[in-house]
Amino acid sequence: MSWKLTPADLGEPDLKVAGFQLWVHGRQFPEAEDYDDSNWIRVTAHCGASGASVWAQGAILMVTDIAGFGDECRAMLSGEIKLAALDPLEPELKVLLETADRLGHVRAQVEITPDHLAQAHRFEFEVDQSYLPGIIRQCSEIVQKYPIRGHQVRKGV
Repeated sequence: MSWKLTPADLGEPDLKVAGFQLWVHGRQFPEAEDYDDSNWIRVTAHCGASGASVWAQGAILMVTDIAGFGDECRAMLSGEIKLAALDPLEPELKVLLETADRLGHVRAQVEITPDHLAQAHRFEFEVDQSYLPGIIRQCSEIVQKYPIRGHQVRKGV
């Protein structure tokens, strides 16, 4: 993919949080059935604001990361927790949502880079809790399209 893409070139994102957008292109290993290999998904991620535009792509997320983020957003909406994180193993992407106050304001922080060894980019947005149902729905739709496969094996058990 060319880095001169625009979000319009990719169509509607599968997940949108303020200035952050994520498109899911499929599984990294579509034939795999085990937990470790089969749940990696190929994505294009973009975040932009105030003249900055940063892209990252590849198998940098697992569908389990999306599922966990959706679950945490649901718990955040119900007031059980104050922080939801999309925090995959790979260092190219991280999205944090944090309750900012009792009025329903939510602080969104996105860390994204195409080259984690040479660059770091951080964006901050303020949204409100009315964004959470849409994020929950989008995460659920991704997980429905790419169901979690296999079972996680715990080390040392």
